[in-house]
Amino acid sequence: MDNSEGSHFLRRALIVGFYAVAMAYLEAAVVVYLQRALKIEPSTPFPLRDQASLGGLGGIELGREIATLVMLVTVGWLAGRNGLDRLAWISAAFGIWDLGYYVFLWVFIGWPTNLGTFDLLFLLPVPWVAPVWAPMSVSIALVLFGLIGAWRFRRRQALSVKLRHFVALVGGGLVVISSFTYDAERILDGGIPTSFAWPVFVAGMVLAVSGVVPMFRNRH
Repeated sequence: MDNSEGSHFLRRALIVGFYAVAMAYLEAAVVVYLQRALKIEPSTPFPLRDQASLGGLGGIELGREIATLVMLVTVGWLAGRNGLDRLAWISAAFGIWDLGYYVFLWVFIGWPTNLGTFDLLFLLPVPWVAPVWAPMSVSIALVLFGLIGAWRFRRRQALSVKLRHFVALVGGGLVVISSFTYDAERILDGGIPTSFAWPVFVAGMVLAVSGVVPMFRNRH
């Protein structure tokens, strides 16, 4: 790969990165504004507020989550050249956004106080709840593998994606999600998270990584 290709990759990575960081700032700012407006203490996001006390804002919040995902997918789609390259950039953008979100919240309001603090990650289609170290671990992996994948595509080194790799990656991702949502019913009923299914989370991460790593080892 010549210097121009390397420069193109660096520029693309910086653009995607700056976009994701700006989105993280905006997302964190919105959360702070909502907490202040609804008189929600950052340290006590649980138990969840019901729709009546939120003034019907639950539907708007769901729409905001969908809009956030659409924006991240869009920038990754525009940055990539083909399906897998776009997926790599989407992964990197999502990971940078998520990590930046927690950094900005900590700067703005000193939350989370530690990596074991429980957070409400998503509401789609049920509450996703986990200590912040878990989504941050996922995001670090997304940034790492996303940028490596995008770099490989920029160098025109195709990945060998076999069915077993795909099954391991998707299966691992679903297991990780299940660790976030296993307590959803109790959370919806007004419960407070006290434990996390970390063995399930770790198993899902190991399975997903076992599907991704072989893709980068193959240069066929």
